[in-house]
Amino acid sequence: MNDIRQSIANHGLVRSREGRIFGGVLAGLGRRFGLTPWTARLLFVLLLLVLPGSQLLIYPILWILMPTVETVAQVNTNPSPAT
Repeated sequence: MNDIRQSIANHGLVRSREGRIFGGVLAGLGRRFGLTPWTARLLFVLLLLVLPGSQLLIYPILWILMPTVETVAQVNTNPSPAT
């Protein structure tokens, strides 16, 4: 699970603490793609209107898999020793 989170973090997908309402998933996605959190939320709602349902499954999965900014910062400052 940590490998998946690290891979996602390497692509710049991290949950944001700033501008978050629930889990910070849409704020993190918005920041990754250069959008404000509200623009990302608006696009999410528009996608729900066009393709209902799938986003409600994707959001919790991203909430679980996307690490927080603090987690990524801790990993980068305290790298694990090589074995």
